[in-house]
Amino acid sequence: MSKPILIRGGTLVTADHERRGDVLIQDGLITAVSNEDELDAPAGARVIDAGGAYVMPGGIDPHTHMELPFMGTVASEDFFTGTSAAAAGGTTMAIDFVIPSPQEPLLDAYTKWRGWAEKAACDYSFHVAVTWWDDSVHADMGTLSTKHGVNSFKHFMAYKGAIMCDDEVLVNSFSRAGELGAICTVHAENGELVFALQNRVFESGISGPEGHPLSRPPEVEGEAANRAIRIAEVLGVPLYLVHTSCIDALEAVTRARLEGQRVYAEVLAQHLVIDDSVYRDGDWDRAAHHVMSPPFRPKHHQQALWAGLASGMLQTTATDHCCFCTPQKRMGVEDFRKIPNGTNGIEDRMAVLWHHGVRSGKLTPSEFVAVTSTNAAKIFNIYPRKGSLDVGADADIVVWDPAKHRTISAATHHQNIDFSIYEGMQVVGNPAYTLSRGRVVYDNGQLNTERGTGRYVDRPCHAPYWAAQRLRNETAEALATPVARKRPTPEEG
Repeated sequence: MSKPILIRGGTLVTADHERRGDVLIQDGLITAVSNEDELDAPAGARVIDAGGAYVMPGGIDPHTHMELPFMGTVASEDFFTGTSAAAAGGTTMAIDFVIPSPQEPLLDAYTKWRGWAEKAACDYSFHVAVTWWDDSVHADMGTLSTKHGVNSFKHFMAYKGAIMCDDEVLVNSFSRAGELGAICTVHAENGELVFALQNRVFESGISGPEGHPLSRPPEVEGEAANRAIRIAEVLGVPLYLVHTSCIDALEAVTRARLEGQRVYAEVLAQHLVIDDSVYRDGDWDRAAHHVMSPPFRPKHHQQALWAGLASGMLQTTATDHCCFCTPQKRMGVEDFRKIPNGTNGIEDRMAVLWHHGVRSGKLTPSEFVAVTSTNAAKIFNIYPRKGSLDVGADADIVVWDPAKHRTISAATHHQNIDFSIYEGMQVVGNPAYTLSRGRVVYDNGQLNTERGTGRYVDRPCHAPYWAAQRLRNETAEALATPVARKRPTPEEG
């Protein structure tokens, strides 16, 4: 049994409200929350003074890639270093991705990733990618959802010749997810267009990192986002778009949501504050470290993304945390198409969003909690166990000091990468304490994580009605409304 902890005198912030209160934690759970009156500390309890600070649910990063084998190398961040860095930044849970190779059974890939993740220091879960299709994939999706707590399946519409899904795979997988009550998530970029544009740009003589955004313009993301949304609409399944980076994709999401379609979308913290000028940096290494997909966009897209977040058209924030060190990035020194795609960010997401979102007035503290934690917990069906300060919830909590200054740098961060895309950025508002299921894993600059203390979190499927219900309704309506047609004569054909 762990030592009780009483967090006293802070402003409790949830997605719904702010109020003064205390929080009592015992055996990894929140056991009491006061409503102004001070709670009594049990014998032997540690008391954390949260005066002047905010007490919030720990962050949930719904999009990370630890230890990912990709583009001929393996991401430098493993599950221990990555979840430790997360804790230093106030994030207490990550949802990572199992990505089977073509023809690799989904269950085999899932088992492999579960083994890698046993070293995690904070809680975690998995989306599972569907990268190919046959009857075994159909069966494995059922096993994953019913026996292993997987309620979301990922689809890459990019990376032709590797893990890209064509429309046939999308239709089959979306339909199966609908039967199970699982959520379809999508990386929306038109892979055929990207492939053609990459070759065209390279053959024109552009081989450096500046060729990357030229080969992936906003239109290829907007087209794929709209196509995925319309496929999901016809099949009647919910859809979650990862790393929405541009106006083109946001417009497709907004239109669908205003039409009543169940579409969710995330935005990466880095897409809100970094623009495409990074690819024209005279230093090749710095430019290459910003190569990720979708790429960074011209500045006017940032304003639209902030508006989408504030208006609720974008519901979650993530990092797509996928680290490659400088020698790995240099695999593409002669050809931008070979630069491993990915950037850091899991340690910095919360501070960047607080500084540029809350302090600027773009987000309220409650909206900050919603987009960094609660909305992800609700969409992926782990609320109120995660993303809340309710009695009975896991004690995943961050005590947030709104006046704490930090200069972000690769020299001081905990992420296992020799570069930071936020290098030199000054942020005001940072964690003072981070608690993972009642364990203080970050204490005023001191990281106290332990290998293997993170726990896998089951995410039950939603009620499996989405896919079939709409088609049943429309079929019943069609049958109830006979259509009189003149039969063609033999002469008419």
